[in-house]
Amino acid sequence: MSKIRFEAIAESHKRARIEITETGRRSEMFRANVFDEEKMLQYLTKEALEKVKNAIFSGGKIDRKIANQVAEGMKAWAIARGATHYSHWFQPLTGSAAEKHDAFFDLLPDGTALEKFGGGQLVQQEPDASSFPNGGIRNTFEARGYTAWDPSSPAFVYGSTLCIPTVFVAYTGEALDNKAPLLRALNVVDEAATAVAKYFDKNVTKVIATLGWEQEYFLVDKALIHSRPDISITGRTLVGHSPAKGQQLDDHYFGIIPSRVLNFMKELEKECTLLGIPVKTRHNEVAPNQFELAPVFEEANLAVDHNLLLMDLMEKIADKHYFTVLFHEKPFAGINGSGKHNNWSLSTDTGVNLLSPGSTPMKNLQFLTFFINTIKAVDSYDALLRSSIASASNDHRLGANEAPPAIFSIFIGSQLSAVLDELEGVSKGKLSPEEKTELKLNVVGKIPEILLDNTDRNRTSPFAFTGNKFEMRGVGSKANCAKPMTILNTIVAKQLQGFKKEVDVLIDKKGLKKDEAIFNVLREYIKTSKRIRFEGDGYSKEWEKEAQRRKLSNNKTTPHALQVLTSKESLALFKSMNVLSEVEVTARQEVELEAYILQIQIEGRVFNEIVNNLIIPATVEYQNTLIKNVLGLKDIYGAAHKKFSEGQLALIEKIAEHLSEIKNKSDAMIQARKNANSITDINKKAFAYCDDVRPYFEEIRYHCDRLERLVDDRAWPLTKYRELLLMK
Repeated sequence: MSKIRFEAIAESHKRARIEITETGRRSEMFRANVFDEEKMLQYLTKEALEKVKNAIFSGGKIDRKIANQVAEGMKAWAIARGATHYSHWFQPLTGSAAEKHDAFFDLLPDGTALEKFGGGQLVQQEPDASSFPNGGIRNTFEARGYTAWDPSSPAFVYGSTLCIPTVFVAYTGEALDNKAPLLRALNVVDEAATAVAKYFDKNVTKVIATLGWEQEYFLVDKALIHSRPDISITGRTLVGHSPAKGQQLDDHYFGIIPSRVLNFMKELEKECTLLGIPVKTRHNEVAPNQFELAPVFEEANLAVDHNLLLMDLMEKIADKHYFTVLFHEKPFAGINGSGKHNNWSLSTDTGVNLLSPGSTPMKNLQFLTFFINTIKAVDSYDALLRSSIASASNDHRLGANEAPPAIFSIFIGSQLSAVLDELEGVSKGKLSPEEKTELKLNVVGKIPEILLDNTDRNRTSPFAFTGNKFEMRGVGSKANCAKPMTILNTIVAKQLQGFKKEVDVLIDKKGLKKDEAIFNVLREYIKTSKRIRFEGDGYSKEWEKEAQRRKLSNNKTTPHALQVLTSKESLALFKSMNVLSEVEVTARQEVELEAYILQIQIEGRVFNEIVNNLIIPATVEYQNTLIKNVLGLKDIYGAAHKKFSEGQLALIEKIAEHLSEIKNKSDAMIQARKNANSITDINKKAFAYCDDVRPYFEEIRYHCDRLERLVDDRAWPLTKYRELLLMK
């Protein structure tokens, strides 16, 4: 074992175990550091409270007078919680959260010090926007950008800082973040879904998109990470041979949580509870060192904010417990990667989940309406939905080890498939009395008998119905959920708008009754969206061929997936729904392509450093040891040494072959990078990195991993999988 690896592993075993005891009821700590309605009742006037609630529920505006009242109350509460600074907390196009801290401290003209925070600071700030990705929306020398308060996501105290969730826009008004488009999408799906929900309940005035994410992640001892420059810089292992024992025995999944990890989880859950993140589930995942946590469902905008905050919390708390948390979708080759399954549904302000089968035929007609329209929406925009989960890191994960493939399909299970097939078979046009009775009894009337778990789970399905929600499994573990949620809610809103128009035409112009009109439109949707439904193995070659026959998209890499963003159909969708302008869409495409290029570029550079500075020197040194051994045998035995050194000679030759391949392919990769860097067109450059540079990674890795098996363990310079994935 090399000295650096020995020291890293020895250091990891010295680490003190931080013992966290679970004391007190979590319900009593919940939201203690959140400026929620309970705190507002204490710190705001009745007028200010009503204005804030109106802004949250219906998007009403808050004038400067009220903003000052809210700011004063918020400041008093935050200082009482130990806050010394405030920050507009926003989501630039980097994919993570950003913040700039300002002290409450200020000076009066006479030099008197005071704590100051007014409505102006609450409602709007002006962070420097020049260094954030903007996709050409602005010139780099133009620094002005604005953050604006989002009242629908409550402020919170994080450490000693009052954090105020905000949107982030350019001086010219375009969104420079992930939150603003999400809020627009949630608004249009609310309007569209509410209009349709009124067919079934006139009392519905608002529909809320809900999200429950499942966060998968790896934990690795911090000392070991320091011995792996590839993980430290890129978040994944660029080289590394699979260990003899990985996940093949399935003994880690739902197993006993290691004590160190459990202590990390306890502290994490405590901090989440204080910040109002309703985490509920924790368990070992499939791969060694892989774990998962999941919260109670929340309104989608708040859920997105909570997930971003959670990832920041996880990194800070992991560091305290001498871990590094890995959010990369595929940090270790050959074992399961990490996703962030997005469980999505729609709920009314009357307390009804629109994707939950009901107890009466009318409620089930409502369920079928939203269920079938969601299927139709995904069928119409499958490639666009695929683009929302595209990234260089997620490309490694999709299509293997329980991650769904790049082909978007929907799994609904045999029972609901039978219901849709039966509904599809009803004759076209007006329903006869017999057909109405048959539908009520045999189709809609059957659904109350279906339990929430009415389907088996299909882990190869990108979009599966799981009883009362749809699960979007392809979202990557380090992704911002805002992107897929923006797309999904936008396409569902568009579909519901179209559905209502068709139903109203049948009612107003064809004279059909409401139920008949709904059935007629749904029946056509079942037929026209049938291609997207698939119940089988998403990994099979047969399905790939069948999907091609069905004309489903199969964009396996990020550059291919992102092309759909600027198609005429996509641009028209975003414009008609007022979610993104053409400038904003084009900018996002450019930002994501640039991020892809830079990620591959960084990995290529790190790969060259590891190969040239670590692997080749260590291997040559070991090869020299073998050569000295052979020469020593020759000195002792003369010509007869071949009999005793045959194995060493074969090993020397084998090592030489792999070294030669590594050197040649590394040099070729460098040249491919140079060629790609000379391209000015962002799309062509991304494809060059995808098609010309990235393939060398696996080729070089193959030979490095072969050498890892040949070189003396004491000489190998990198911590191995068997050490990285051994949790004690």
